[in-house]
Amino acid sequence: MRFRRGTLLLAIAVAATVAVSVIALRPGPVAVEVGTVHFGPLQVTEEDQAETRSHDRYVVAAPVAGRLLRVILRDGDTVVKGQAIATLAPVPLSTREREEATSRVDAAAAGARAAQAQLEHAVEDLAQARREDARLQALVAQGLASTQALDQARTAVVTLGMEVAAARNRATSAAAELRGARAALAAVSEAHSGGATLVTLHAPAAGRVLRVLEPSERVIPSGTPILTIGDLAHLEVVMEMLSSQAVRVSPGMPALLLGWGGDRPLRARVRLVEPYAFTKISALGVEEKRTNVILDVVDPPRSLGDGYRVIARIITWSSPHILQAPLSAIFRCGSDWCTFVLDRGRARIHRVRIGHRNDEAVEVLSGLEDGEKVIEHPPNEIAEGTRVSVQP
Repeated sequence: MRFRRGTLLLAIAVAATVAVSVIALRPGPVAVEVGTVHFGPLQVTEEDQAETRSHDRYVVAAPVAGRLLRVILRDGDTVVKGQAIATLAPVPLSTREREEATSRVDAAAAGARAAQAQLEHAVEDLAQARREDARLQALVAQGLASTQALDQARTAVVTLGMEVAAARNRATSAAAELRGARAALAAVSEAHSGGATLVTLHAPAAGRVLRVLEPSERVIPSGTPILTIGDLAHLEVVMEMLSSQAVRVSPGMPALLLGWGGDRPLRARVRLVEPYAFTKISALGVEEKRTNVILDVVDPPRSLGDGYRVIARIITWSSPHILQAPLSAIFRCGSDWCTFVLDRGRARIHRVRIGHRNDEAVEVLSGLEDGEKVIEHPPNEIAEGTRVSVQP
């Protein structure tokens, strides 16, 4: 009897020792960070560095070879349309050079006619867009058309209005080039016959002098750029995007301009995705295919000028209320997407279907519910059923 009691006590002691050892050797819970699945706004954007430039920029060049008199204008000066901005004393031309000057007049006249035709085409397109906008307004009021179609029509009206303004400026510039070419031809003809006529160059449009390229008096050949004039009240932004990103951008998309030096982002809108790409070497020496995306600044501040650097963020997709989860909680598991959900102190793997995503969050199509806790940046030691503790 005494022997059985000793054996029982020994067995109890061994079992207790084994239990204590198992508890002591069992790994503790893995510390993790968690995020919450929730409904909220989500935006998908494309972001890159960009540069401002005047939408209507005019480069005034010498129509003939000659001695350029000193230009008195300076960078930043304001000019009005038709103002005298430079004077040129042409040199006598040979017969061939006079024929070239005559050809330039003919080319300028053809360019003026083409610019006028483009202006008339743009005006007709704008009139059609306005008629379509009025028609859709009536259909939306009757519930026969969607507000999205109406928004697209209004965007087309705004965009085509800008195209009309640009076409009108191009027509004005072409007409000024024609007048300059004719004046140059007349001046060189008089110079050839012994006259002393000077060629006066006039501002093709009102604006500000962006840069004086030839400030000093010297002899210059025909076609030499003298100064550049632009309208800083109508700025656009040129954004060099990777071609793989540019395919997701289309005209009319809203955008924000950041990093320009002000205390608030500036509103902009995509006007054009140029149809050709060019090769550019990155800072790491990698060849990249990029294309220019042109944005119109909706409300340019007075302090923003030509050639300023900004960061352009184009909103390619957005939703005001959508189920989303932290992007850092989603990972690949084979051909599917998965995440770890916190369930009573343990990690449970869930397969999920996702949609749009940005750098911080991802749209959840299925597999998760509103309010669930998911593990962000899951460490390698976490698997199905692993005990976890939430870091404070």
